[in-house]
Amino acid sequence: MEHHVINDLAICILAAWILAVGAKFFQQPLILAYLVAGFVVGPVGIGLVQDQASIETISEIGLILLLFMVGLEIDLKKMLGAGRMITLTAGAQILGGCALGLILFRWLGFPLESGALDALYLAVGLALSSTVIIVKVLYDKRELDTLAGRLTLGILVLQDVFAILFLAVQPNLNEGGAGVVLLSLFKAALLVAVSFVVSRYALPPIFQSMARLPELVLVGALAWCFLVAGLAGSLKLSREMGALVAGISISTFPYTLDVVAKVTSLRDFFVTLFFVALGMAIPAPTAAFLGGALLAALFLIASRFLTVFPCLYKMQQGYRASLLPALNLCQVSELSLVIFTLGSDFKHVSDSTKGIVTYTFVVLAVVSTYAMMRTDSWLRRINPWLTRAGLRDLDDQTAFRTKPVSQPRIFILGFSWTASSLLEEIIRHEAGLLRDLVVIDFNPNVHRELRARGVAVTYGDIAQRETLQHAKVGEAEIIVCTLPNTVLKGATNLRLLQQLREINPRAQIIVHAELLGDVPKLYAAGADYVAVPRLLEAQDLCKVIRAARQHLLPEKRADLDRELANRNEVIP
Repeated sequence: MEHHVINDLAICILAAWILAVGAKFFQQPLILAYLVAGFVVGPVGIGLVQDQASIETISEIGLILLLFMVGLEIDLKKMLGAGRMITLTAGAQILGGCALGLILFRWLGFPLESGALDALYLAVGLALSSTVIIVKVLYDKRELDTLAGRLTLGILVLQDVFAILFLAVQPNLNEGGAGVVLLSLFKAALLVAVSFVVSRYALPPIFQSMARLPELVLVGALAWCFLVAGLAGSLKLSREMGALVAGISISTFPYTLDVVAKVTSLRDFFVTLFFVALGMAIPAPTAAFLGGALLAALFLIASRFLTVFPCLYKMQQGYRASLLPALNLCQVSELSLVIFTLGSDFKHVSDSTKGIVTYTFVVLAVVSTYAMMRTDSWLRRINPWLTRAGLRDLDDQTAFRTKPVSQPRIFILGFSWTASSLLEEIIRHEAGLLRDLVVIDFNPNVHRELRARGVAVTYGDIAQRETLQHAKVGEAEIIVCTLPNTVLKGATNLRLLQQLREINPRAQIIVHAELLGDVPKLYAAGADYVAVPRLLEAQDLCKVIRAARQHLLPEKRADLDRELANRNEVIP
């Protein structure tokens, strides 16, 4: 028996590794590669794995470790301090998505009764989005700190809260009745209370005594994980929910980063097996499965736009900032796969429904990745359609207009960290320039802050020629772009410069360069000055190193503290 288990493990890991390398090359999610690997080596594929039960047992350990890690990385302050906009939008998306899902899937004939809760599971599972895919794509695009990125991540955090609540009541769903649900929530609250009390008062001194022995910190964290998971099981809650609570309860410990670093390799091994085992359970593709997955995918996309877009648009975010989070959230969550796996174990859902959701995950993992990478081009294509439909962006809404400068002379194109610091320097040392200055950007929060400070601002995408012409950049005397190529969407500094020179041949244009090799190209294209911030930063660090050698860092830090104490930037 052991021989078969070892062989099966070797086959699963080898297949997962080979397909993960291919997924990395084609820029696809690794989870997708693991699912495909399981499908290929499983009974539906070439049937190399002989002892699937052993793999599933090991994968359950991986699932517990995965949720423990998710808990460790949840920021309680962000969860509790989610803004009104995020809270309302997330509530509308989650509850609205669940309601629409129940209506649709009941109408389609999926059962909703004791022992068969397929409609409920589909509604809940399709209301959650993939944290792994979203964070990876937004990170690659450098959009995690944009308005749309922050809104998307905020909604994901509240989706996690909803998933925790569902995991709490999941084992008792078959029994039905409000009393059973309330009892499950009471047990979950008791588990959370006990975990947080112990982690607040008992664990800190224990972990502090082990701090000098990192391996004991790791073993202690794992012991805590499985202890709370076991306690959840004894309360007839899911062990996976217990692992999640265990992670959250110690997420503020100073040792968390060390625990995360050490558990990650263990987690990755077991989680790989979990998704490979899940791939083995994927049924053979049939017209019914593929049709169901297509229908579920279309519903998920439609539900995101029907629930997210109206909320943000109603709160005066314009259609750009309202559409992007809706588009970003168009996947099935990894937690949805977890919920369906547990639901199958509890005999709540059929294997066919679980297969439909798994196929939906695969389809949307691919489609949404490509769609998110091309959101800017998508928005430009649908702008005319949205305008014809009567939807207006911030540049068309009277409530968002700023009184234009009568004779604009200085234009700042795009507003990020460098532009924020530049504006503060102008306010402090060249305040007279403000009456001649115009900022062009499409961040609604930036607009509100700039208007509050009396700075003229025009809404628009600086990568679009129409925006520049409408803003009267052709009349500018000085044009400044502080955005690097990695932040510019749909353009580069070189392309933007060429466009600006066509619109305004006379202006003095200052642009940004990340690469030293770009500097001569920008000058050749007509730039009057190219700013290279990396050189300024290097010079400043050189002074800091010199001060460190002379033991003068406290003085340098005091100078910096004085400078920061008096700054009141738009983007702090």
